[in-house]
Amino acid sequence: MYRLFLSFLLLLSIVGCKVKRTELSQQNNPTNLNTLSERLLQNIIEDKDTKALEEELANISFDTLDSTLRTDAQKYAFWLNIYNAYIQIVLTKNPDLYKDRRDFFSREQLKIAGEQISFEKIEHGILRKSQWGFGLGYVRKWFPEKFERKLRVSKRDFRIHFALNCGAKDCPPVAVYTPERLEEQLEKGTERYLKQSSDYDKATNTAKVTSLFNWFRGDFGGKSGVKKILKSYKIIDDTKDVSISYKNYDWTLDLDNFITL
Repeated sequence: MYRLFLSFLLLLSIVGCKVKRTELSQQNNPTNLNTLSERLLQNIIEDKDTKALEEELANISFDTLDSTLRTDAQKYAFWLNIYNAYIQIVLTKNPDLYKDRRDFFSREQLKIAGEQISFEKIEHGILRKSQWGFGLGYVRKWFPEKFERKLRVSKRDFRIHFALNCGAKDCPPVAVYTPERLEEQLEKGTERYLKQSSDYDKATNTAKVTSLFNWFRGDFGGKSGVKKILKSYKIIDDTKDVSISYKNYDWTLDLDNFITL
């Protein structure tokens, strides 16, 4: 009986240790960064304070960022939310920054994982896999630094151009992206944006489309790739002999343009 009692105490001790280790493990687990980015953007949409979330993003370690965002779906969802959220945060505080857009996008003004980074680094470096900003989607950076090289996506996806909101009136609206629904959300967002921004004249077989197709033509597979994309989203009937022209982009500042996808 005494031995049975001792065995019972030993079992309780083992179970207790396992519970404590589990609790400690949960406390030390890396932050769910995708949830953090979603909360940040959702707080902006709901006009709630974001300071604590911004501080959490600023102070998280690079290793945590690198080890937590493992798949392209996680990376795309996280960085789309971060980019779109900080556009709203920065320009709401100081809309005059938009007067010099080249400086605004290239300035290292966002603190993530202890690093000061720019909107350009997120867009061209991480989301476009180290593309040179003025290379039209055909020229990669030769020597991207560690932050960009380690955190960038493994494969480019042209649909991010219809998800990134740079604060301008002609930008796609802002949605909260999640890894689990990323594919569905990118498809919905791309279809919606292209149908709203494109004009097709069947009589002349001419399509007027967003300048995004021109600025990042390599991401879309060149002009022939643009035609295939337009056909796949039923903007044009056929790619044969269709004439493509690009609309002027309206850079008027237009914040708080939100949508649910």
